[in-house]
Amino acid sequence: MNTAHLITTPHKRIRLKDFDPAHKGKYKSEAHAQTRLQENVQRLAKYQDLLNADRSYALLIILQAMDAAGKDGTIKHVMSGVNPAGCDVFSFKPPTQPALDHDFLWRSYRELPERGRIGIFNRSPYEEVLVVRVHPELLASEHLPGLKKPGEKFWKQRFQSLNDCERHLVRNGTVVLKFFLHVSQEEQKRRLLARLDDPKKNWKFSEADLHERLLWDEYMRAYEDMISHTSTAHAPWYIVPADHKWFAHLTVSDIIVDTLKGMDLKYPSVTAKQRARLAQARKTLEAR
Repeated sequence: MNTAHLITTPHKRIRLKDFDPAHKGKYKSEAHAQTRLQENVQRLAKYQDLLNADRSYALLIILQAMDAAGKDGTIKHVMSGVNPAGCDVFSFKPPTQPALDHDFLWRSYRELPERGRIGIFNRSPYEEVLVVRVHPELLASEHLPGLKKPGEKFWKQRFQSLNDCERHLVRNGTVVLKFFLHVSQEEQKRRLLARLDDPKKNWKFSEADLHERLLWDEYMRAYEDMISHTSTAHAPWYIVPADHKWFAHLTVSDIIVDTLKGMDLKYPSVTAKQRARLAQARKTLEAR
């Protein structure tokens, strides 16, 4: 049973300080949870095969978090048993010029999974109401007509665009799961220091992480507003405690597996005509 906080009521104001990022549920330690995680890895592999065979649904997983919250590690551990041929991971970097010349959802359209596949967005179009909200000067590069200074109306319109897009996707067979990996400021500091202390992790460190860390409160307000306005019954946000990486991995895997199980996926049935052809194929193969 997962213990993430499921938010499904749009416009219900949430406060992140009400959610404990160090929560670890009934589990006392990583070792205690490891068996469950490995079971989920195996179950996910089974359900992925069913998803591919059924071809009625696609699964889109969105991961958002502050730096060093564990997005890459979550993908690595949770999806370790998945067939790479049926799963795509797209990491959203700062937009290139072609993306800036289109609407803010354009580049995400191009990476959406087709039916039968799992798509993972490491960051997502939600950066446009997070990073861009904290740094509104970035909007100048988007050359939006008539925009001078973005106010509340502007951000609410972006929230509505995200909600409308996800509603359309769900209507057409794409199941959307959105995870906010909720890490504390203290734990982020510890992880950033670990990157400095370990030569094998030095490459992960970016001075930009320090700059964005100074804007922690602004980011928390942006996340609260985003979750409050874009968590819906058809595409909810899950606030996942992430101070303990293993607990975040387990929680995300629980939710993904439970979601796939609830789709009632089936292998395609074979008609009498197809069975006759299969029987003939067997005779031909055995004869040779």
